[in-house]
Amino acid sequence: MFGKDRANVAFDGKIENVLGANTRFDGQLKAQGNIRVDGYFDGSIETAGNVVIGQAARVNASIVANNVQVWGALQGRILASGRLEILPSGRVWGEVRVAALLIDEGGVFRGENLIVGKDEEPFLLEGGSAKPPSTGEES
Repeated sequence: MFGKDRANVAFDGKIENVLGANTRFDGQLKAQGNIRVDGYFDGSIETAGNVVIGQAARVNASIVANNVQVWGALQGRILASGRLEILPSGRVWGEVRVAALLIDEGGVFRGENLIVGKDEEPFLLEGGSAKPPSTGEES
């Protein structure tokens, strides 16, 4: 009722490279544009664009991309300068380093996540101090 309807399109721009549902690929894939995987992929993906892992896809890979959207299953390492979206049918296992992480209800993430950004903020407690509280034992 209040849920957001999502289309199967990850990000702006034309998808230039598609690995079809009945296709298996083992190896290294490098591209400049967007990539969509709907079949089985084992290896590495590197692109300046975005990567979409379709609902039926099974991927075991290291991925370097701008943004990554997962509808299917992905095991491996993700390095994204933008965001990782794990949709309701998506499952991700592995190490993730992204600027932003979105996991929809029903999506699964198991592994290690590090949010990286240009302007990392220090952890501040109430009152604006990043120093640990005093124990009273300082001289």
